[in-house]
Amino acid sequence: MVACDTCGLVQQVPPLAPGMVAECIRCGSFIAARRSLSSLHVTAALSLAALILYVPANIYPMLKMYMYGAYSENTVWDGIVLLAQHDQWVVAFIVFMASMVIPLVKLAGLFSLVVTSSTGWGRRLRARTQLYRFIDAVGPWAMLDVFLLAVLVALVKLSTWAKVIPGPGLFAFSLVVVLTMFASAAFDPKLIWERR
Repeated sequence: MVACDTCGLVQQVPPLAPGMVAECIRCGSFIAARRSLSSLHVTAALSLAALILYVPANIYPMLKMYMYGAYSENTVWDGIVLLAQHDQWVVAFIVFMASMVIPLVKLAGLFSLVVTSSTGWGRRLRARTQLYRFIDAVGPWAMLDVFLLAVLVALVKLSTWAKVIPGPGLFAFSLVVVLTMFASAAFDPKLIWERR
């Protein structure tokens, strides 16, 4: 039994085959969807690409700044170290967790779910479902998109005082943000429970 989000009609939806969707009989809105097995390939490709780009996003400088003759390049790690040196331990820890640890855990978890689901591995299904719930719950706390927005706002605000040039790390970081969002959206947790 599923209630339509648009019109509120409660109706029974039969089990759907992969790639099928169910429409509301009253208003025609989609009320249930079953992604095909190709969503595993899409999620794998997106999460693997984001994992590969994660390295240059954290190694290369995010910003290059020229201010009154001084030049500086900063990576995400440099910002964390600078915050810690100025006794901002809580903020440094939050930035470290939100921009380095949580995205890596999320991407590695998604990739492992894809691998185990595509092989039809029938063991530890509850644990894998809990891993998916954890990834889903920790997603908003990764704050990659907020971090990226803060960097872009800084670029605009500092442009009158200094010459700020986005570094290669910012482009890689932007791609990691976008690919992570798409990878999370493409994964269908029902595929964890399917055995082939």
